Amino acid sequence: MQRIIIHSDMNSCYASIECSLNPALKGKPVAVAGKQEDRHGIILAKSAEAKVCGVKTGEAIWQAQQKCPDLILISPHFDVYMKYSALAHDIYARYTDRIEPMGLDEVWCDLTGSTLAFGGAEKIVREIREAFKNELGLTVSVGLSYNKIFAKLGSDLAGNDEVFRITRENYRDTVWPLPVESIMGVGRNTAKKLHSYGIKTIGELAACEEKWLHLVFGVIGDDLWRYANGLDDSPVMPDGYSPPIKSIGHGATCRADLVSPEEVWKAFLSLSQDVSRRLKKAGLEACGVQISVKDNRLMSRQYQCELPMPTASALALARTAAELFRKNYTWNYDVRALTVRAIHLQNEGMPLQLDLSNDYKKSEKQKKIDDTVLFLRERYGEKIIMNCCLMNENKCSSDSPLPGIKHR
Repeated sequence: MQRIIIHSDMNSCYASIECSLNPALKGKPVAVAGKQEDRHGIILAKSAEAKVCGVKTGEAIWQAQQKCPDLILISPHFDVYMKYSALAHDIYARYTDRIEPMGLDEVWCDLTGSTLAFGGAEKIVREIREAFKNELGLTVSVGLSYNKIFAKLGSDLAGNDEVFRITRENYRDTVWPLPVESIMGVGRNTAKKLHSYGIKTIGELAACEEKWLHLVFGVIGDDLWRYANGLDDSPVMPDGYSPPIKSIGHGATCRADLVSPEEVWKAFLSLSQDVSRRLKKAGLEACGVQISVKDNRLMSRQYQCELPMPTASALALARTAAELFRKNYTWNYDVRALTVRAIHLQNEGMPLQLDLSNDYKKSEKQKKIDDTVLFLRERYGEKIIMNCCLMNENKCSSDSPLPGIKHR
């Protein structure tokens, strides 16, 4: 039986929600943007009217204002967006229990087992779109296909409040002429590499030898070949499914450039405390640390290393991050943004091969301190206990609205 998969994407999600809550904004160029004073001054979402003016998601606020002088800027309200995301989930759940989120505003739904009960895929999609408009005041773009990759591509090709269907019969004519970067899994760097080999369209990617793609891109090459040839068979996961956590990271853009090792240390310590808290919540320990450093030219570099022993300690993570920075970063330019990521995770309390070079008693003592600090902060608030060095100015606040968690 051929699968019936949809990918539903809320149109201009954040901006549309703000306009729904404040009808006076409807019909005006609106953009949700980060705080300029925190140097998060980029466009997070824009209304259709702002898009017509050329405003793009991810560009700097000043660039957007040059294109659209009348642009209305609104600070993000992530708690409200989360509420709307839950309400959207309830709409999808009326038709299927196979609902796999892709961020706050996008989901895949498997309707294969639902069509007989609800009168066909087209009828279900029509009812979902109407429910969004009537109940949430929002519209969605829907891709309808027989696999997840083409369903996602279909929602990208659909206009606002429209449906785009890609079938086994039409995908060669519909999908293959598109630029190779249109398909999920092809980011900027991968597209650049494909272009260097003369591969510009999805059809040209599909025509490649699978073995050659594997040789050049590794496992990702295998996936891309299957995606381009319409052979994706990945399932839509059941509602509530939580994939295993692959890594836990946290990053922030600095309020001002970091100009000394001391400022870098304070930033890493602040960020590592959030990573440590989420590791402990998940019952995980890190066997490695990865850092990302962006300088004031907006050039990024990434470094990583293994830890001598698994840990969830903020102090251990921060010390390793700072040492990675010291050994690898040539200070020709000051630092604009930092990220700390706990990698190669394992369950807490796993058997450990002892090593005479490690101080296990000291590590156990630090773990008890960390657990006590976490308990106090959860009970009395984050600021009930702090490192002395973080009580003064910290240019790299860890108050990022969407901390990074990657899954296997």
